[in-house]
Amino acid sequence: MIDKRVVITGLGMISPVGLDADSSWKALTDGTSGVDRITAFDSEGYLTTIAAEVKDFDPSAILGKKLAKNLDRFSQFALVASLEAIKQSELQINSVNCKDIAVRIGSGVGGIITISEQMDTLNTKGPMKVSPFLVPKMLGDMAAAQVSMHLGIKGSSICTVSSCCSGGDAIGEAYELIRRGNALVAVAGGSEAAICPIAIAGFNSCKALSTKNSSPEHASRPFDLLRDGFVLGEGSGILIMETLENAIARGKTPLAEIIGYGSTSDAYHVTHPSPGGEGAIRSLNMALRNAKISPSQVDYVNAHGTSTPINDKFETMAMKEVFGSSVSKIHISSTKSMTGHLLGAAGAIESVVAIKSILSNTIPPTINLNNPDPDCDLDYTPHTLVKSKVSIVMSNSLGFGGHNTSLIFKQI
Repeated sequence: MIDKRVVITGLGMISPVGLDADSSWKALTDGTSGVDRITAFDSEGYLTTIAAEVKDFDPSAILGKKLAKNLDRFSQFALVASLEAIKQSELQINSVNCKDIAVRIGSGVGGIITISEQMDTLNTKGPMKVSPFLVPKMLGDMAAAQVSMHLGIKGSSICTVSSCCSGGDAIGEAYELIRRGNALVAVAGGSEAAICPIAIAGFNSCKALSTKNSSPEHASRPFDLLRDGFVLGEGSGILIMETLENAIARGKTPLAEIIGYGSTSDAYHVTHPSPGGEGAIRSLNMALRNAKISPSQVDYVNAHGTSTPINDKFETMAMKEVFGSSVSKIHISSTKSMTGHLLGAAGAIESVVAIKSILSNTIPPTINLNNPDPDCDLDYTPHTLVKSKVSIVMSNSLGFGGHNTSLIFKQI
């Protein structure tokens, strides 16, 4: 089997704390919360009235008014983040290489904003007023498809849909695709825009969201004793991934290398993780085996850390099981304390965070961790960043449906 080394040469990110990778990273290391009152719609009467929205985003300024109008918000995010990543990578896409480039962009719920809006149109104005752009805007694969079309990429273009693991799985599958020699380059990541009435109401109904509406910036509190649910976020994270040989051939210095990917299923419950984090344990171990490293070599874990009671407890148990005696020496943090939970885009923007951590030897903090939970007793980097040597980072994602995904990135 061909076993190519796979490197990252470009990063793109739109998040609730910044409109690009650099500004988002600075905000995260500063401990800035992106959570505030919902402005996307009138949330009066909802159990949750807060979210982590992307602020001051003007897609028409980058994509033009016509294209921006014809894309759901999640596709807008993906395309703009991809353009940022392509620019940093200095990748020139042309008729010679376009067939050797793939797209893997995951999304958990796709164009749910478009669906929500057009259902209102159907119910108030009738079927003849439903937009002809409903279907091409709502489809989950449209972020990947639009990136492919806009950039002229003719390799395979696929959307991974694995709940909150979608973005992580997209990157993992791109890694496997390139490693096996089936592509030279991939535009990979995740995108999500789900802050709309039906999503907030739905997550409220299954008791997943925080209802700490009186203090939005403190609502997302992973591993804290008083955590009561996640805060919904939105945005996109994109990586340009390629073989090391291809990067060298075009004179591009890689930012980092991806060396491990693990993916498992709990086969237990639609929303509840398997007891003790059993599925997560297998995912973490699979990524370590794939990377051919020992647990003690990991310097930092960007945890899934959603701020939900069971998830944080079971993820902690999984990390203790996998890392054993070395767990006390590993830095851990959850940047969801600042970005909220971006569902299918979470693993993608957290992969950008992992690579930024390697490049700057910096561990971003977990904010709002004020009340230690006896069940969550590891080093979660509370309140402020830590400067420390970061050579290897693991990023974990866990999702509804029993999905578990782990990625490992390494300094190069």
